[in-house]
Amino acid sequence: MVWDLLLYVPTVIFLLATGAKLWFSSSQSWAYLLFFMGFFFTFAGANRVLSGRLMLLPSSPLSLSCDRERVTVGLRSGDRVELVKDVRFFPDYAGKSFGLSGMDLSGQRRQYVFHRGQFGDLKMYQEILGKLSVFK
Repeated sequence: MVWDLLLYVPTVIFLLATGAKLWFSSSQSWAYLLFFMGFFFTFAGANRVLSGRLMLLPSSPLSLSCDRERVTVGLRSGDRVELVKDVRFFPDYAGKSFGLSGMDLSGQRRQYVFHRGQFGDLKMYQEILGKLSVFK
């Protein structure tokens, strides 16, 4: 989370400050672009920190169970999403996180990122990685 904050906060401040400076000069078209980029990075960074790192948003994944045919993801809101079609597993080469995507029962594409710290211990994390490796 600290890395994300160190990445996004200075970038957003720079983009918005430079956009404000250019707004009062002769090149206002560049200011529009910099404001757009600044607000885009604000929303992207807030979503990444609130849903992925702090898991505060209702759509944040909290639990995971899987078998050969489907993967069930428990969300913070209490809902359960079953990924049943086109399930793909994207491991991180550093071994700190992995991504999961697929289609749920309603046909909507879902994507989730899980971090090693979300699991009780390293053994549980390795066990779930072994189960998910069939979806590579």
